[in-house]
Amino acid sequence: MNSQEKHLIVLDLDGTLLTDEKKISSKTHDILKKARLRGHEVMIATGRPFRASELYYQQLQLTTPIVNFNGAFVHHPTDQSWGIYHEPMDLKVAKQIIDACDDFTFRNIVAEVMDDVYLHYHDEKIIDVFMMGNPSISTGDIRNVLSDHPTSMLIHAEEEDVADIRAHLDDVHAELIDHRRWAAPWHIIEIVKSGLNKAVGIERVASSLNIPQERIIAFGDEDNDLEMLEYAGTGVAMGNAIDPLKDIANAVTLSNEEDGIGRYLQKRFDL
Repeated sequence: MNSQEKHLIVLDLDGTLLTDEKKISSKTHDILKKARLRGHEVMIATGRPFRASELYYQQLQLTTPIVNFNGAFVHHPTDQSWGIYHEPMDLKVAKQIIDACDDFTFRNIVAEVMDDVYLHYHDEKIIDVFMMGNPSISTGDIRNVLSDHPTSMLIHAEEEDVADIRAHLDDVHAELIDHRRWAAPWHIIEIVKSGLNKAVGIERVASSLNIPQERIIAFGDEDNDLEMLEYAGTGVAMGNAIDPLKDIANAVTLSNEEDGIGRYLQKRFDL
């Protein structure tokens, strides 16, 4: 592959671009800037909402569309004419899932309608996770307060109950939703409309930039990055990635604490 041709470099945030302190290291920041000066495009694809990724978008001075909510929301922050693609899950299905959770042990349920966050139970730890970008937060039985189709839902459970809840979701709602598991220490199941993942959003962006699949390099660490790494011409797993991701990746780089992205790109493009 000719490294001089324009590539699309796709970055997951947590556990990938960001250090454990949720910062972009100066080395990786500088390498990404050099890559852009060489004519390559850089974009973010994350499970986070836009409000919780905008800071990093601005720090990298990006001018590309962004994939949020694992593909349920794709837009271009600096070009409204690019289009807005928001595909929430059906409200009726969301309420059925909450009904079903009554048969299981769970700690909390969170529904997000873009920047409106609904908590089943008040929970300061969860609120801390969602406060970035100052969303509107409501607490109470979600079935009573949620009136719009949610962009995503989260079920926070004890570690031993996660597998049972996911098995139920597969049995009853497999055709309508897709679900993921967050990394430890959060035993959280994340749910979006069926058929959505980061690769779907990246394909839309790559097409608009006229960059073919073989010139996409994607970095990730978790199971919500599987489709993205499989789709990319070069899927790169971080050193701290889960084993299933390393198994399907084209390459494994150093961890998010060791400038894994920066070091890989530096070598790949001789930056």
